[in-house]
Amino acid sequence: MHSIDSSSVQDYVKAIYGFTEWQETPITASQLAGRMSVANSSVTGMVAKLVELGLARHEKYGPISLTPAGLALALAMVRRHRLIETFLVDQLGYSWDEVHDEAELLEHSVSDTFIERLDRKLGHPARDPHGDPIPAPDGVVPRPDAVPLARLDDGHRARVARISDDNPALLKFLTDHGVGLDTPLLVSGRAPFGGLLAVAVGESPRAPLLQLGEELVAAIWVETLGTHEGCTLAAYSARTTPSPTAAAANDAPAVPSA
Repeated sequence: MHSIDSSSVQDYVKAIYGFTEWQETPITASQLAGRMSVANSSVTGMVAKLVELGLARHEKYGPISLTPAGLALALAMVRRHRLIETFLVDQLGYSWDEVHDEAELLEHSVSDTFIERLDRKLGHPARDPHGDPIPAPDGVVPRPDAVPLARLDDGHRARVARISDDNPALLKFLTDHGVGLDTPLLVSGRAPFGGLLAVAVGESPRAPLLQLGEELVAAIWVETLGTHEGCTLAAYSARTTPSPTAAAANDAPAVPSA
């Protein structure tokens, strides 16, 4: 029997939330199966259980979405995961490419009291080591004012705001090339027909150029630093607001986490 205290249920709602956190297209059953590394048949059964528990909505052959109760549970688990990742990096010396699997194990085994004391110990951080926002206890998500690196045109300056943690090898590659959170970047050119994107890393006039392929470009989100002559991207003003999904979570009934 599964309940909201089940680690499998918690992992599934977190995966559904994570798929749409940085884009608006809802997740399908096959995409969820890939994200969870399970067979489609396993996803079908678990999604039916989520619907039965009032945590998800799903019509046959349609996308999967979270109810307010499911979203509240997902945000509680995301908060746990990202606070633990932050603790591992800040206090225990882990590198950012090592923490995901550790946090996956620990998030189900600690109490709510531990999480809130951990948050206080860390000084109430707004983001995790990868730049992903840490939801507040009330479900508000401090969304960074970030855009995909791919949107920037040549000559645009930006600062790294978030890097996807889906691929630890990608994170290690960026570390080896001096790219982390808040690293300044300058878009220097693109090869034609979907080729590599060249970025200068750092603010030095002799900043090294890094050639980024499609997967690397897709993983990086940035805060833009003003505009430039011929700029095709409007300047973004700094803001910290609840995401639409977080607002929905605020209307949900309280959901206990692990």
